[in-house]
Amino acid sequence: MKYRNVCILFLAGCFLIAASCSTAENTISIFPEDEVLLKAQYPVPEYVERLLEVAIGELGEGEDRGGNTKYGTWTGVPDAEWCAEYLCWCVDQTDQRYGTDLLQKVYPFYTASNVGRNWFIRNGRYIARNGMVPEWGSQWFLGNGQRMEKNSYTPQPGDWMFFSTYANGDTTHVAMVEFCTQKADGTVIVHVIEGNNPDRVARNAYSIDNWAIQGYGTVHELAGITMRSGNQGEKVRQLQEKLALLGYLDPQYVTGVYASITAQSVQNFQRMNGLKESGIANQDTQMKIESKMNEYYENHPEIWAVTD
Repeated sequence: MKYRNVCILFLAGCFLIAASCSTAENTISIFPEDEVLLKAQYPVPEYVERLLEVAIGELGEGEDRGGNTKYGTWTGVPDAEWCAEYLCWCVDQTDQRYGTDLLQKVYPFYTASNVGRNWFIRNGRYIARNGMVPEWGSQWFLGNGQRMEKNSYTPQPGDWMFFSTYANGDTTHVAMVEFCTQKADGTVIVHVIEGNNPDRVARNAYSIDNWAIQGYGTVHELAGITMRSGNQGEKVRQLQEKLALLGYLDPQYVTGVYASITAQSVQNFQRMNGLKESGIANQDTQMKIESKMNEYYENHPEIWAVTD
């Protein structure tokens, strides 16, 4: 990724946080006595364990005297800034060694700023640290509907953590979460494995409230998100499929793109269900759609009934 100076300066400042807990050994990093290991809140898939094994096996690997890396070479640009290239390489190696099919399905392949974060957004697996995704809107936890407040999500093993040090919000670094710990005062520390730190693969640790953490590409789909005109991706497609099933959208417009026809369909649904007519699929609208979907399935058991 083309942001060497920003990435190096940022990591140099943050590396002091992790000096006592980083190690080049292929084991879980040692952390201070005043921290306790947090158990993952969600199941850790076997492929995540294998991916982390591959990533840990690269600790200490880095640039040659010319600034080239095998990760950049793998993408065709040997001297590329390589925090993203390293993670993508690890995913590809996991696929090759274990027969998984992760690259471009569970994790993105990319080499440029914003592309990885935007891939996770389009695929419905991104959580903004402050609970608000630019150009989309607010987020909430699936299941309980609780609004995502700042730092309310604790990243899980295998999540990708995106950073930005630019005022415009462009991503400037990415790392993979290994585990999290909690200090005696309640502060959560995110332990990661990252490339380009500043010239090699290394472990590092960041306070969850670090100002530069932008958000997380997650292993699991955990968050709902407000949708509006211009958005596109898997979440939009799922919304359109529900609107089509409920009779508010012609199935030919299930495209994954939130265009004017989708906005009008949402507005019609809002009108028919006593909601504010904005054409924006906010949390209240989506929860009402879910309620109507449940009613629909109850009245059409043939859709989900299992037959011999």
